[in-house]
Amino acid sequence: MAKAKPRRTKHVPQRTCVGCREVLPKRSLIRLVRTPEGVKVDPTGKMRGRGAYLHNQRSCWERALKGALAQALRTELSANEREYLLAFMTTLPEEETPLQPPTGSRDPGAPAG
Repeated sequence: MAKAKPRRTKHVPQRTCVGCREVLPKRSLIRLVRTPEGVKVDPTGKMRGRGAYLHNQRSCWERALKGALAQALRTELSANEREYLLAFMTTLPEEETPLQPPTGSRDPGAPAG
């Protein structure tokens, strides 16, 4: 009888947020890319050019725009690029919202009542 093969866990690429330096799965971060036309937000994560990653929180973007982002992209941010990124930042939430448990579920450790 043949042995059952153990299931392989899928590799999840990890990236570091430029703002807070936290390592997270690549898909949970927003990629910014330096292109010949300038710095752009890369929603697909596949644009050509040097990239950097940020959380979807304003606090991380504020820290990154102070200098860490320019250093990660190895470029100086122009006034137009900075305005573009600040405009994008205003669409982001103030703080990351924690995951909510599904409604109707109960905490198994909670007393009945």
